[in-house]
Amino acid sequence: MSTLHEIPATAQLAVKSAEDMRELGRRLAALLRPGDLVLLSGELGAGKTTLTRGLGEGLGVRGAVTSPTFVIARVHPPLGDGPALVHVDAYRLSGGLDEMEDLDLDVSLPESVIVVEWGDGKVEELSEDRLRVVIERAVGADAPAEDDADDVRSVTVTGVGARWAGVDLAPLGR
Repeated sequence: MSTLHEIPATAQLAVKSAEDMRELGRRLAALLRPGDLVLLSGELGAGKTTLTRGLGEGLGVRGAVTSPTFVIARVHPPLGDGPALVHVDAYRLSGGLDEMEDLDLDVSLPESVIVVEWGDGKVEELSEDRLRVVIERAVGADAPAEDDADDVRSVTVTGVGARWAGVDLAPLGR
């Protein structure tokens, strides 16, 4: 017999445009709270930074959310009472958590929402609880026949750990 903690919260959605990806980020922000870790996976150009831009808008943080590729991490303080957004790009980091420790993410985690692009296999040890977002381009039989098929993304959101047990991710697909 399985317990609620063993059943991951999951949502699968089709995202048809960059604006829809930003809107998904805004809806996702409504579920987040200080201490949450979000891992974003997807090929170059999949929409990870666009999703994070929406997260920043939904969290009400200061500053334009742009790719932190060359600075590795950017901190966006809250405009109000909400958490800060720490946006990390781990693409250029190869040392896993040891290299990530130099960024002091574990210090920022309790009062911030940390979003890590390319974080799979590198930052899971930061928290037993995390939200994993995988963004894939729809290709082949999965791609719609319309001319804008290149913009369609399949997004899978999975909650890992006790924090996400029982959380209904279905509203993300509205």
